[in-house]
Amino acid sequence: MITETEKQKLEAIYQNLLHDERILKMKEIPMHNGSNCYLHTFKVVKGCFKRAIKKKDIDYETLLYACVFHDYYLYDWRKHREFRKGHGKNHPQISINNAKKDFQISDAAAEIISSHMWPINFKNFPHSKEAKILCDVDTMVATGEFLTSKKHKAKKEAKYLEEISHLFD
Repeated sequence: MITETEKQKLEAIYQNLLHDERILKMKEIPMHNGSNCYLHTFKVVKGCFKRAIKKKDIDYETLLYACVFHDYYLYDWRKHREFRKGHGKNHPQISINNAKKDFQISDAAAEIISSHMWPINFKNFPHSKEAKILCDVDTMVATGEFLTSKKHKAKKEAKYLEEISHLFD
């Protein structure tokens, strides 16, 4: 279980990342059906933590970094021909490279990121509890985004921003 001290530490890390100018650039990257990479990412973080705090033996800090950087690829694959083919398979490694360059993430976080697109990346099965949580929640959030209209997302953007404003409610 997570302690109050851990929650405070994680919330501080979360707030720093949520407002980091490099992370804020993710708002410019379109995602699923009118969402953007920033909102998608932090909805995934929140969803992962809702699941993780119910489990034992979770490395919360590593999970946090893996969640924040799982889609830190920093390009619009729809506009760049060289990224169109294989984006689903290739973006985890691109995200890892960018995160290691900009934030020096751990190898454990990188391992979690590398498997978040399973089964599209069939050879890269999520082995840890943290990786399985990220894989499942990312799929769930992406599916919800695909099924929600652009108009509905635009109306709800302020609500989504409020929901992600803190890691712990």
